[in-house]
Amino acid sequence: MKNRIGKAVDKVEKEEEQEEEYMEEPSESVLYSFTPLPLLFLATLPGAGAVRSVFAPFVELVKSWNLPDWLVHWGHPGNMAVVLFAMGGYGTYLGFRIRFSDDVEEKAKAKDLHPKLLGGMFFFFALGATGGITALLTSDKPIFESPHAVTGLIGLALLTTQSALPVLFENNPGLRSVHGILGGGIMSLFLVHAALGLQLGLSF
Repeated sequence: MKNRIGKAVDKVEKEEEQEEEYMEEPSESVLYSFTPLPLLFLATLPGAGAVRSVFAPFVELVKSWNLPDWLVHWGHPGNMAVVLFAMGGYGTYLGFRIRFSDDVEEKAKAKDLHPKLLGGMFFFFALGATGGITALLTSDKPIFESPHAVTGLIGLALLTTQSALPVLFENNPGLRSVHGILGGGIMSLFLVHAALGLQLGLSF
């Protein structure tokens, strides 16, 4: 009986020793990092065929109008440049006046016009994206592969976030600063987007 108890105790002690050795073994953590841009390319490229199918009837209609080549080629960038610099530029200026102006009347007018202008910019940019895709397809050019397309998609995603922030201002006033900084960043991104668009337009 004692021998059995002794064996059982030895077995338990061995298991505890093995467990302690296992716990003392050094573990290795592997950190993975990546840039999202390649994933964005991968996410959009497979959808190019579906987009082409959806746009095909409208593209054929546009082609049947026999529009001047310069209008098809530069119509989208021309319209978007007006939206960016007129609506976006002035809307951004009004945003800064809201933050820094001491004139109560000026601040009130800016608060009224700022969201309208930048909301309009968001709408026309989203609409303009379909115009850009149509222009490329009408000219039998690839879509989504260019840096211009990538910056446009990122810009629209950031504008969506930016539009949602003012709803949270009342409960979290600190978000006003985030809104201002993000707004400046978005405008800078769209300036890069415009430069890439010009480069794309000149490339074919």
